Amino acid sequence: MQITNVNATLHRIPIEAPLLKEKIWTSVLFAAIETDEGVTGYGLTRGSQRYGLREFIRRELAPFLRGKNPLETERVWQQLYKTFNPRGQTGMWSSAVSAIDIALWDIKGKHYNEPVWRLLGGAQNPVPSYITFGLKEYGNEQLAAVAKQLVVQGEHRLKMVVAVDPENPSVDAERVRLVREAVGEKVELMIDANYLFSFNRALELCKLVEPYGITWFEEPVYQNDAALLADLRRHTCIPIAAGQNEGHRFRHRELIVNRAVDIAQPNVCSVGGYTEAVKVAAMAQAFNLPIANGGGWPHHNMHLQAAVANGWRVEFHYVMWKIGEAIYKDPPGPDHGWVTLLETSGLGLEPRWDALKEYEEH
Repeated sequence: MQITNVNATLHRIPIEAPLLKEKIWTSVLFAAIETDEGVTGYGLTRGSQRYGLREFIRRELAPFLRGKNPLETERVWQQLYKTFNPRGQTGMWSSAVSAIDIALWDIKGKHYNEPVWRLLGGAQNPVPSYITFGLKEYGNEQLAAVAKQLVVQGEHRLKMVVAVDPENPSVDAERVRLVREAVGEKVELMIDANYLFSFNRALELCKLVEPYGITWFEEPVYQNDAALLADLRRHTCIPIAAGQNEGHRFRHRELIVNRAVDIAQPNVCSVGGYTEAVKVAAMAQAFNLPIANGGGWPHHNMHLQAAVANGWRVEFHYVMWKIGEAIYKDPPGPDHGWVTLLETSGLGLEPRWDALKEYEEH
């Protein structure tokens, strides 16, 4: 089998969130890899630096990949790394290779007539899931109302964004209090700062919300600074999670060996695809740490979480969850805190070509 064509397209997709009047628009990059045996694989990554991503894939990666065997995912990944990333950079390179590697694993699964989650290891199915509902756009009353609605629907693991005002953690503490009172004590509640706090403000928020039983505090400090995260862990009883936007196993190694995290968060759409993500998962397992999906894109990350024994959570971030439902036909979804992966070969994600065409950016 040989790769015959590689293409990347950009799409800006509108999502309607509960109780919000304005739609939330999000950009994604969609990759397609064709082969001489008629098998096509599809990958995806987030849309930051999207025009550079698209041109990098079209002008540099596509010619390089033509003629290569898509089943040799480890060989291809290493060739891409040595050829296009000699300085070990992350950012755009990791995002582009994530989309490519995901598509290659989709091809591999279709070729062997197995789902990707089983080819990667097949450790568990179904997998625990959670809903990221708590968007910054919500007012306090809206936030509590949406949380309560999800609990009524049977979901019992919820995450909300904090750092609404990075210099005033009391604003977030009040929002956390309202959500906890709305959902009760038995519902798991996570918070995510998207690394917007200084160390002092993150610690202040920890002390304010510790009484509310937080399952984890995600990416609390600037740049995922490993030294600061390690120090924060020593000063709070709230578990620390980080890594969703990190490219390469090396950045995750820094977080793990410096004891900066309780939960590692490789995201296949950012870290370099499945080929790199399973290495991070194995490294975390060697340190007796679980991995949990952060950074969204559940329909791709659920395959990693199901593949490995320390896979712990699939994140159904409301916006990215609904993007998946907009561009794929009937993908798996959360059900009372669990998601059951399909037995369909590959990723089991059939594109909605009409939607991709409608929302394509040129």
